[in-house]
Amino acid sequence: MHIDSLKAVALSVRALSMDGVQKANSGHPGLPMGCAELGALLYGEVLKHNPADSGWFDRDRFVLSAGHGSMFLYSLLHLSGYKLPLEELKKFRQLGSKTPGHPEYGWTDGVETTTGPLGAGFSNAVGMAIAESMLAAKFNTSEHKVVDHYTYALSGDGCMMEGITSEAASLAGHLGLGRLIVFYDSNKISIEGNTDITFTESVADRYRAYNWQVLEGDMYDFAGMAGLIEKAKAEGGKPSLIILKSVIGKGSPNKAGSHDVHGAPLGTDEVKATRKNLGIPEDAEFYIAPKAVEYFKGKKADFQAAQDEWQAVFDAWAKANPELKKEWDQWMAGIPDLSGIKWPEYKVGDSAATRSASGSAMKAIAAALGNFMGGSADLEPSNKTGLGQGDYSRENRSGRTLRFGVREHAMGGIANGIALHGGLRTFCATFLVFADYMRPPVRLANLMKLPVTYVFTHDSIYVGEDGPTHQPVEHLESLRIIPGMTVLRPGDGEETNVAWEMALEKTDGPVALALTRQNLSVYEKADKDWQKTMRKGAYIVKEVDGMPDVVLVATGSEVNLALKAADMSGKKVRVVSMPSRETFLKQDAAFRKSILPEGVKTVVAETGIVNGWEGIASDADSVLCMKSFGESGPAGDVEKHFGFVPENLAKLL
Repeated sequence: MHIDSLKAVALSVRALSMDGVQKANSGHPGLPMGCAELGALLYGEVLKHNPADSGWFDRDRFVLSAGHGSMFLYSLLHLSGYKLPLEELKKFRQLGSKTPGHPEYGWTDGVETTTGPLGAGFSNAVGMAIAESMLAAKFNTSEHKVVDHYTYALSGDGCMMEGITSEAASLAGHLGLGRLIVFYDSNKISIEGNTDITFTESVADRYRAYNWQVLEGDMYDFAGMAGLIEKAKAEGGKPSLIILKSVIGKGSPNKAGSHDVHGAPLGTDEVKATRKNLGIPEDAEFYIAPKAVEYFKGKKADFQAAQDEWQAVFDAWAKANPELKKEWDQWMAGIPDLSGIKWPEYKVGDSAATRSASGSAMKAIAAALGNFMGGSADLEPSNKTGLGQGDYSRENRSGRTLRFGVREHAMGGIANGIALHGGLRTFCATFLVFADYMRPPVRLANLMKLPVTYVFTHDSIYVGEDGPTHQPVEHLESLRIIPGMTVLRPGDGEETNVAWEMALEKTDGPVALALTRQNLSVYEKADKDWQKTMRKGAYIVKEVDGMPDVVLVATGSEVNLALKAADMSGKKVRVVSMPSRETFLKQDAAFRKSILPEGVKTVVAETGIVNGWEGIASDADSVLCMKSFGESGPAGDVEKHFGFVPENLAKLL
């Protein structure tokens, strides 16, 4: 270990971080300055990585869960040789720069995930560790290890306070994720002041109770930290939390150790004082110690050698295991081959809840796609998400059903981590009303364009006796308004199959399936090419001769309702199923007019709020939607109470 060189790297991290924040007049210099030694050790001596190829599959993953300290990561990526030139660090937090305020996945070379919301990165790291263990169980042989890496994360006091971190840590300990190593930057400072004003628990004892190995040390002791990391790596049956005592803003003579350095620039005078304190020339902006440059220049060959060594093992493994290599290529392609799926078959008049139809479809998918996996937040019997492929556990890393427990928030973050890792196609599931519990990771999945599928069942007031706390009303709309999100609400078993196809075909963002608890009849489709048309968001279920008097648009369970209302109306009513309104609205004008002719009255029926349907319905009186929360009672009584019966809908036509 080259201690002097690592000290030079740490010095450079402090200098780059404080100057980047100062030039932007915005940002968080405290964490980067306080954790510089850990960063130098990780990127110089610990991580198995190759900055020349940030996509090397068997690299160690590093997640900056405390994403506000982004200059820590940017400085290290630049110094170690990733594609992040110094000019980008000088444009920190500026429009279009590769150094945004918080790290963004897919934008900056070497950034493994988008972080900022505290604890999100921690949960992502748990997902990455799960993915590593599953892929290792699948592809490693007694002769060759082609999946053999660790997941590291850096969390701060704020991360440790967030509930998502506790949820994810609890599950990680239960699963015994021995290749997950989290560093806790324990500086006892938050935005409002010393953490003692709100946070006096023993984090160490909490994590021991979670079944983690807990180690403690000094952020500024290189040899000590290296020893702790080796102890963490040696513990194969538990994740490890390494608590490192640190000084926020270390190096600043007047602000170190105070909340003043947490989330604000040091100020011109303090920057100069800090340079003097650190032995940096007073006017040397964005200073990089020559010894740090020399150190990473010498490391370049070592980084490449590590990847070359792995590549040799991989090539030998591929030659010895051609069938496994074929599966590897399929799994890593990211685009699933759906041709082998034997979808459930239905005939007109069959009756099934779309949650049940989804469950049948998922079993068919799992039988054909070996990397399809995921789970539910303790609702598998209700969500119908069992794959019949065994449960993932500390004893069985090959199982493909994850048992998340009642941890919706962490579930969403872990699913994101699995998707970020690569090699697996994942889903997670809960009741639609509890989409609120996992909204932050759903938002982040859209921001990162991750192909996660959300199975949201019990999608309306038809939950009945469970009452308004469990009856989603605004949730469909709240999901639709997230940029990039695709929401699919199929109306019968056949549409559910296609909805799953659409979800698997989408590789640039998540898909939410909204599924019923109650049975729905399979209906005849007037559009004989409906499976293709549905991919545009809407298609004609019931057609009339000539121009219709009314077009009745419905989603999900309301399509059956619409068909009954149309039959009793005495008018020429075209019934349209619109499983994905946002997809429909993205189509060209000609297609939209072919479904909704100009000048023809359009009525909408959906057991959700009216918001968003204003651009579809002809006027405010042409909607049958919810205007309040639900009520507790048998589903049939609730249905009648809110007017979701054919007679009432027919009056609007």
